[in-house]
Amino acid sequence: QLIGADPSTDIAVLKIDEENLPFITYGDSDVLRIGEWVLAVGNPFNLTSTVTAGIVSALGRNLRINEDQYSIEAFIQTDAAVNPGNSGGALVNISGELIGINAAIASNTGSYTGYAFAIPSNLAQKVVGDLILYGEPQRGYLGVSIAEMNDELANEAGMDKIIGVFQARVMEEGAAGKAGIEEGSVVLKVEGQEVNSTAELMSKVAQHRPGEIISLSLFEKGREVEYKVTLRNVYGNTKLLSEADEFYVKELGASFDK
Repeated sequence: QLIGADPSTDIAVLKIDEENLPFITYGDSDVLRIGEWVLAVGNPFNLTSTVTAGIVSALGRNLRINEDQYSIEAFIQTDAAVNPGNSGGALVNISGELIGINAAIASNTGSYTGYAFAIPSNLAQKVVGDLILYGEPQRGYLGVSIAEMNDELANEAGMDKIIGVFQARVMEEGAAGKAGIEEGSVVLKVEGQEVNSTAELMSKVAQHRPGEIISLSLFEKGREVEYKVTLRNVYGNTKLLSEADEFYVKELGASFDK
């Protein structure tokens, strides 16, 4: 039974009416390190229950393959062999904990050529929880336009190195604007965890619901400053979305402001 689906993360929840099924425990994808060993489990080319090994090659990859307006892509990149039939399978650490859901490959042939990508378990766990509890994903927004850091933006922000995520625009009525954050500042950390790409920032924020308060470390006016930000939903308020809200947005193919 389909409980719910979230196109922005390419995750769905299915219910199986059965008892005493085996299950896997979640690991913490936020503590993954490049070079860490992982195993990919799936059914490539209809070969049931196949396991392949590799390492974490990169974190926070944005492939731009999800066409949803509010898509979140911060994939774990691995060199564990993944092929058609692996999608939806587990990516586990050496303790056997789920740290990702295999979702995509980068290939000119349609078969594995050295690059595979998985949805981080922390993001998946949050989306799954939302779909079970509410039937819809409950995603918090900062209300900002962001850009990847480069030399020019680092100079504009007064930084001597390229780190963080540049905030090109801050909406006055958005979560960041209400917290007093100004345009031109650079987000360095979310909840104490460093972010160095737009994909990482979006993924970290998306792990929280509207109305939740998160801490942001920003570089502004030559120093690092800590802010507490109350996240808002896509409509600009702190309410959780209902299925009716999402229905009208999808069916009319438009977004609305009050």
